[in-house]
Amino acid sequence: MHTIAAISTPNAVGGIAMIRISGDNATGVAERIFKPFGKKLSDMEGYTCCYGIAHDDGRRLDDCILTVFKAPHSYTGEDVVEISCHGGLLVSREILRTALKNGAENAEAGEFTKRAFMNGKLDLTQAEAVMDIISAKSDLELKIAGELREGAAFKKARQCSESLMKILGDLAAWADYPEEDIPEVEPDKLAEELKTVRNSLFSLVENYDAGRILREGVSTVIVGKPNVGKSTLFNCLAGCERSIVTDISGTTRDVVEESVRIGDIVLRLSDTAGIHETDDVIEGIGIGIAEKMINSSELIIAVFDGSCPCTADDLNLIDKIKNKKAVAVINKSDAEQLFDTEKIKGNNIPIVYISAKENNINELNNAVQNLFRLNSDIFSSVPAANERQKRCIEKALECTHNAVNMLKNGEFLDAVTVVIDEAEQYLLELTGEKVTDAVVDEVFSRFCVGK
Repeated sequence: MHTIAAISTPNAVGGIAMIRISGDNATGVAERIFKPFGKKLSDMEGYTCCYGIAHDDGRRLDDCILTVFKAPHSYTGEDVVEISCHGGLLVSREILRTALKNGAENAEAGEFTKRAFMNGKLDLTQAEAVMDIISAKSDLELKIAGELREGAAFKKARQCSESLMKILGDLAAWADYPEEDIPEVEPDKLAEELKTVRNSLFSLVENYDAGRILREGVSTVIVGKPNVGKSTLFNCLAGCERSIVTDISGTTRDVVEESVRIGDIVLRLSDTAGIHETDDVIEGIGIGIAEKMINSSELIIAVFDGSCPCTADDLNLIDKIKNKKAVAVINKSDAEQLFDTEKIKGNNIPIVYISAKENNINELNNAVQNLFRLNSDIFSSVPAANERQKRCIEKALECTHNAVNMLKNGEFLDAVTVVIDEAEQYLLELTGEKVTDAVVDEVFSRFCVGK
């Protein structure tokens, strides 16, 4: 394969930057752009470093440290050279350009990890976990991503796959060699073996939604009538002034968005226009958007003014949020409380009292964490990391479930074999042992360049 190169550190000024070169000609490219002190690059062993100068036809670019990794004992499974230079944007780009001038090609998004997969250094679930590690935003998320990178999902899928392969082997032997002294396949025993596989597969998807919330966050909308303190609360959660706050009714007309963290949970937060009856066309559009977001969001933070009696607009909002995952926030707790919360209590919605103006929102933070309680005890098994993995596991799970029902109904073992084989194919697609180029390309297209 052609030799590729990319900057593998962030596109920002820092203490150090690193240019990675991988491929059969990695050492050759490096020799043309790097002058070491005291040794030749071609004489260096794997896992060794040297100090020298990166240059472009003799023009000094920077003092650098060069590290050599020899195939197959490298991240990609190929010869790899990494050049660490000072962390300026210009100098790192100059060294990359020089590498490209001297025989390397620009790496595509995720191409280093894709080569690791193609060269058998990682299975597909482990490769996908690399980006999960990079994008992890909490200790729990990092822990799960680390377990996936170590092959937790692959090992569980491999166990299920091996069980199915044994079953398929027994069925094939019994069907193909009836004259041999081969034990007859017992449907009841076969069904029990399939149930064991089914339970293992179920453990990989049962906590998918919790894992998805951990990775992607919770789509959250703040709603309420005008001037109840929605934008003030939004700014408290965001930690900065993202929404305009005034005493004028209808200040917020469009949706303002921000991501905020509460414990292990990320809220993808949207501040919306105050919901009330209005003749203002533009304000009405904003209100319409807010009402749609009530139906599409995973969490609703409904804000009510504790210093005012409950109004028709409040009752209308209470009706809209019932039977949804929501928190009722009674704001302005520092003032005399006139709001009747009995209208809310019958809807099984937690009620919290805060003062957004005083930045006293601890009760809200606790309520949100209780609604989306995420801890390591939830994940008795490492969950599927993404929709691709979830689909493969669910399809394999469906096939094993169908096979068990077919055995119960006394269907021919030939038909059962076909369904079990289909389950096996989905598991091979999960790990990448049998997957199309299109799926592989789609997986790695989500990676950053340089990884």
